[in-house]
Amino acid sequence: MHREFQVSSLSQSIASVFSPEDSRSAQQVRKQIRQGVWHSHTSGLASDHVQGNVVILPEALAGDFLRYCQRNPKPCPVLAVSEPGQPQLPSLGEDIDIRSDLPRYRVWRDGAVVDEPTDISTLWQGDLVTFVLGCSFSFEQALLEAGLPLRHIAQGKNVAMYRTSIETQAAGVFRGPMVVSMRPMKASAAIRAIQVTSRFPNVHGAPVHLGDPSLIGISDLSAPDYGDAVDIMADEIPVFWACGVTPQSALVQARPAFCITHAPGAMLITDLLNQQLASF
Repeated sequence: MHREFQVSSLSQSIASVFSPEDSRSAQQVRKQIRQGVWHSHTSGLASDHVQGNVVILPEALAGDFLRYCQRNPKPCPVLAVSEPGQPQLPSLGEDIDIRSDLPRYRVWRDGAVVDEPTDISTLWQGDLVTFVLGCSFSFEQALLEAGLPLRHIAQGKNVAMYRTSIETQAAGVFRGPMVVSMRPMKASAAIRAIQVTSRFPNVHGAPVHLGDPSLIGISDLSAPDYGDAVDIMADEIPVFWACGVTPQSALVQARPAFCITHAPGAMLITDLLNQQLASF
């Protein structure tokens, strides 16, 4: 059913476009995306800026989805909600156009992914409501600044994401398992990571699990449901954060006739600064 978003030939020219820890402004990166230059994941790009997961639904489903987010704030922290039919999100950036400013989208019909375009202008409808949810890419800069290395960034990969046995709280037609992102760390680094990410509740906050993945229903860390696998060293443990791909599991259950999301790892880069979301 799923055609997973992978780093492919589209990103073979990474070095000529962006460096792994790019310092360009959010507007510069969005311009490159809008022009079709960049179609890959956004981890490490415009690293000081907040990135967001995206769910675009018909207005008839927006109320249920908002309640779903409110009941599941760890995986679905709401940063912004658009007016029906409006592709702009002025609270996140004056020039944002949600129809063109993601590197890659997923188009869903009846609960299945049917396309992964790089622009959705021809699919836009007057009743569509955009939700932008906090993304763990935003707290990664704080982890790096705290001296905590992140292997997927160092290797130029998308973060590994997994469906779990943790059930979210249902709202209307939306329900399903929580998705988590995983970063391997030494135990001492994991303790520090908890302290750092606890400051950012609007981008998933502290981890939801550390250690044995089977306790949350993950059987094989080398085979993520989304993103790219990374090596876990003998002195490291996997650390799991709630992930904004969780709504895509809920869409499989809800089976809406039509909706659009970001492709996993291909986020909206906003003008907000990560430090603006720190709670203390």
